[in-house]
Amino acid sequence: MARLSSFLLVISLLCFLPLCLCHKSYGGKLSPGYYAHTCPQAGEIVRSVVAKAVARETRMAASLIRLHFHDCFVQGCDGSLLLDSRGRITSEKNSNPNRKSARGFDVVDQIKAQLEKECPGTVSCADALTLAARDSSTGGPSWMVPLGRRDSRSASLSGSNNNIPAPNNTFQTILTKFKRQGLDVTDLVALSGSHTIGFSRCTSFRQRLYNQSGNGRPDMTLEQSFAANLRQRCPRSGGDQILSVLDKVSPAKFDNSYFKNLMENMGLLNSDQVLFSSNDKSRELVKKYAEDQGEFFKQFAESMIKMGNISPLTGSSGEIRKSCRKINS
Repeated sequence: MARLSSFLLVISLLCFLPLCLCHKSYGGKLSPGYYAHTCPQAGEIVRSVVAKAVARETRMAASLIRLHFHDCFVQGCDGSLLLDSRGRITSEKNSNPNRKSARGFDVVDQIKAQLEKECPGTVSCADALTLAARDSSTGGPSWMVPLGRRDSRSASLSGSNNNIPAPNNTFQTILTKFKRQGLDVTDLVALSGSHTIGFSRCTSFRQRLYNQSGNGRPDMTLEQSFAANLRQRCPRSGGDQILSVLDKVSPAKFDNSYFKNLMENMGLLNSDQVLFSSNDKSRELVKKYAEDQGEFFKQFAESMIKMGNISPLTGSSGEIRKSCRKINS
């Protein structure tokens, strides 16, 4: 009896391990070993394509992580963002958060083409994108990705416009949008750390430089010399597509310098800087990750797993698309 009690205690404790299949966020349906028998090469195929794409253009790593984020916040992680407008489908690519900025679709197409060649009709676009996001944190953390998502047969332009936080949103608005997805302030701060790589367009931070509160004055939380440099690149009008790095210290390296920048009031986007300036709990998390890169990496991995498990389609729901850009006929 004592031996049985000990065994049951061990089993119950295992349910608190982040990668255990009994973790509630998996819904009992996603598993890192989902393709172990049906497509054991899947992980390596994705890793190889992503590595080559990032070698050609380092910016692609941030673009793929962003695609995954924008997919998961609309209908869950179901590959809906990857659909082109066709028939009854109105693509999420045309939403305000995605239009003229979402990129990396060609890389996902390359991944899918290779997966279909090796394992036809097996690996979903949703899983391919989730794996690609993990493999894009080059030099940063890695983690086991729960798999088994299926692809949606619909998209939501309105969901994309309404659910994805905007660069100029207030802290509370951003946190509310995260909470709607089952994410909390810790996830918000950790996932924002992906801005340690990549770029943002002038149109996304111009307001901070010239008219933050509608009174014709800049955002006073923005460090003055940093703001002056940004104004040289981002004019008051025009130049919407001009890019600036999100992390001025090490824009091509996945590290914790993003958080150090926030402590110096050098976050590029309003949605970055409010993590330090607008909320006590998020400020403490920023300080924690700025001081300890290992803690940031650990939480980033956990939060990426949590985000990747938002409302997945499993079982007989959805489909396994042959092409990520269109539903099966």
